[in-house]
Amino acid sequence: QVQLVESGGGLVQPGGSLRLSCAASGIIFRIYAVGWYRQAPGKQRELVARITSGGSTDYADSVKGRFTISRDNVKNTVYLQMNNLKPEDTAVYYCNAGGNPSWGQGTQVTVSS
Repeated sequence: QVQLVESGGGLVQPGGSLRLSCAASGIIFRIYAVGWYRQAPGKQRELVARITSGGSTDYADSVKGRFTISRDNVKNTVYLQMNNLKPEDTAVYYCNAGGNPSWGQGTQVTVSS
């Protein structure tokens, strides 16, 4: 059974930072590309960052230069460091590996003064 648990979200002021974690079980994370996604109310889920099994990264234009995705294969965990957060970043954030159809509960990120 594949289980993905996102954590680290919360309420933060504009310009602040958060670090999200995605802990996986039932899957060897290191052999998969892993992405962070987000979904705001009334919008489609969108990919914001991705890291391949080889460590290459890609980012949505809206977060480029502010977010950093990384992975710790020993801990079977993928992270998303979010800096200089903006109100537009408010969403539920999810992680997933490859084409896995199962999603976790996500973690809420709210950016507001």
